[in-house]
Amino acid sequence: MTEYGRGPGSEPWHPEDPLYGDGGWGGQQAQAGQQSPGGQPQQYPEQQAQQNYGDWSNGGQSSYGGGQPQYDAYGRQHPEPQYDQYGQQQYDQHSYGGQQQYDQQYAPQAQPQQGYDNGGWGSGAHPQAHYPADPSDPYGQQAGGYGAEQPDFYGTPEAYPPPEPPTRRRAEPEPQRTDWDPGPDEGEHAFFAGGDEDDDAPGDGRGGREDRRTRGGGKPKKRRSGCACLVVCLVLGGGVAGVGYFGYQFYQDRFGAAPDYAGDGNGEQVTVTIPKGAGGSTIGQELKRQGVVKSVDAFIAAQQSNPRGKSIQDGVYTLQKEMSADSAIELLLSPKSRSNLIIAEGKRNADVYKLIDKRLEVKDGTTAKVAKSEYKSLGLPDWALNHKDVKDPLEGFLYPSSYSAAKGQKPEDVLKQMVARANEQYEKIGLEEKAEGLGLEGPWQLLTVASLLQAEGKTHDDFRKMSEVIYNRLKSSNTETNQKLQFDSTFNYLMRQSKIHISLSEIQTNPDPYNTYYHRGLPPGPIGNPGEEALQAALNPTEDGWIYFVATDGVQKTEFAKTHDEFLKLKDKFDASSGN
Repeated sequence: MTEYGRGPGSEPWHPEDPLYGDGGWGGQQAQAGQQSPGGQPQQYPEQQAQQNYGDWSNGGQSSYGGGQPQYDAYGRQHPEPQYDQYGQQQYDQHSYGGQQQYDQQYAPQAQPQQGYDNGGWGSGAHPQAHYPADPSDPYGQQAGGYGAEQPDFYGTPEAYPPPEPPTRRRAEPEPQRTDWDPGPDEGEHAFFAGGDEDDDAPGDGRGGREDRRTRGGGKPKKRRSGCACLVVCLVLGGGVAGVGYFGYQFYQDRFGAAPDYAGDGNGEQVTVTIPKGAGGSTIGQELKRQGVVKSVDAFIAAQQSNPRGKSIQDGVYTLQKEMSADSAIELLLSPKSRSNLIIAEGKRNADVYKLIDKRLEVKDGTTAKVAKSEYKSLGLPDWALNHKDVKDPLEGFLYPSSYSAAKGQKPEDVLKQMVARANEQYEKIGLEEKAEGLGLEGPWQLLTVASLLQAEGKTHDDFRKMSEVIYNRLKSSNTETNQKLQFDSTFNYLMRQSKIHISLSEIQTNPDPYNTYYHRGLPPGPIGNPGEEALQAALNPTEDGWIYFVATDGVQKTEFAKTHDEFLKLKDKFDASSGN
């Protein structure tokens, strides 16, 4: 089989091939012998020739081709067609035997077309017989023309190109697409295709969707929805940005450096209170809350990297906002930044109140009024309340230490800090438990003894000897002073003064309960705020039998005596040094 038809055959012909036929008989012979593209001669039902009409004696039958016999491409003569009485053509069984079965199976029966004149005779036009077409022949389904009316199958724009020999064939060029537009079946989602019929309202002067088709009859172009594309871009961009942000935060939390400010601050001062016993985390949280540092982690890292970072003391500090963690550590370690109120040992409450007013920048006397009216709500223990003739219930409870006190704070807050510190220290040394073992009525009297030691003593050794002097004079067996303490400090307290030279007449005539020259025993309450050494001395007095002491130089030097005669000698020494 060849690629052009059934059985072997010659190469396809071309009308311009000089080897095709000889052009005889006006081209009719070439047409009769025209070879089909399938390699076999085309078999027409009738080979049309020049039609000659003879005289009417022959029955009006026309002769075909002048009686010339027809030959195929192989030199075989075509048999003369025979017709029956109805004008149907009879076929030679031998000539077409090879195709008989094929024609019987596939070819439809030919329908005769007869023309009759008024006399019932044939008009000379013979019926056209139809033969079955070869299904593999691309041109076998086309009807044949006759003579000059034969159509040109290769001259119209819609026709296939004429067949060429294999050596002259060229690959068929790909058609160019100038209006390519992917549809939903070619990768474009319908979401992006403008399917809105409302885009072009009727009567707006523009055609509808059908008018927007391409000139070649292709599919109408689809309009893209700009809003849809924008929404998708925003969603995708937002998703990428969100993932990037949270990823960066996760990396910073796990592996990045802690957020921190740069520099020494923005110039805006702020007061920060560091509580007692606070660690790095607590201090960092307070600094962050006040806007000093940017993060707690940055402060902790700076504290750990500083050799003195662990030595930050409690108290009030004046810092600046937006400081780097390193700068904040350095300032906390500098004494210049401390805004603490320092209460010295032996300070009377009246003096402490004035210091608080000054530090808080409030009116003079404000703290004293608060202490007098609200002392019961400031944290005093039960054993410190309801004592007779006490001038100040808070006396002895403003424990000497460093406290946070700065502008903006309330006086009661500062007083609470001091009372809380005093309670802590008194519980620590066991003030309440050890009072009875010293022959005292309770911790209130023990605290009063410590305040007397703090007011009279100068050194640690002085405190213990003076403690023994107090306890010896309070004894009922004391015949030297008859249980009178005779301390100048108590008289000065009630007089709110600090004098060394006091007249005997003044001391002996003042009946105030705090005058120990006039009354026996201890004063009604403490006369100041004792420190730790005075408290320890009150708990641990000497046992050397001391009952007298005199500041012989009037300032620092204190000498002790066991008898009245020794006391007089010490008194003369004092008078000589002071010019009395």
